[in-house]
Amino acid sequence: MSLTIGSGPFGQRPAGRFNVEIPAGELLFVEPSPRWVRALRGGETVIDSRRAKLLHRHGALARYFVPRDDVRWERLADLEPVAPPAGAPGLDGHVSFAWDDLDAWFEEDERLVAHAIDPYHRIDVRPTSRHVVVSAGGVVLADARHARALFETGLPTRWYLARADVLAELEPSPLRTECAYKGVASYFSARVGGELLENVAWTYRRPRHDALAVRDLICFFDEAVDVDLDGERQPRPETPWGRPGWWRDYDEAR
Repeated sequence: MSLTIGSGPFGQRPAGRFNVEIPAGELLFVEPSPRWVRALRGGETVIDSRRAKLLHRHGALARYFVPRDDVRWERLADLEPVAPPAGAPGLDGHVSFAWDDLDAWFEEDERLVAHAIDPYHRIDVRPTSRHVVVSAGGVVLADARHARALFETGLPTRWYLARADVLAELEPSPLRTECAYKGVASYFSARVGGELLENVAWTYRRPRHDALAVRDLICFFDEAVDVDLDGERQPRPETPWGRPGWWRDYDEAR
């Protein structure tokens, strides 16, 4: 996502090309944030900063660093702070903490989900009359002519479909994942013949504001199924969600 992840310009698989060679893996980009950043632990504010900075680095999500004076160290004595990487400009005297070590993070008065918001990441949802057909093993799972295309920085286009256009029988899954930009996703498995396609589709029941237009719609992983747009078979994207059983890694990381 964004500048330094996936197909971003300094990510692992850049979607485009510069006119010069840039050693993306060696770049560190630090910028001041205009956002009031706070974090809570045990119901108390332990980070309160109007001087936070965002660090962008190759292959990593953007991370907030705050001046040491903006941390209540007496409430975090048992936690190991994250030091800035060597050579990061303007981060002397700044620290960060692992996201899940604290109970809640806020920008202004809005609670964040999963990780810091990257200002170079965006979501656009557009209604489309493209004919979207989703299939697996030759069996049609969905057929839609009024889908919504979700364009997200650094990620494949996702096709969100009305439930009425989904022909497959979907089985609710206990899996939940968090996206900083879209919210909490609920998953479905689909049975095709005798095969169960685990966690092959998802929906956002209470999406964050950028993704309100896809509320309760169904999206399938293009990595795991075949997608035809106006009769043309689309290549399967290469993403972390293309690995068999990717959700097990997610659960372990949690």
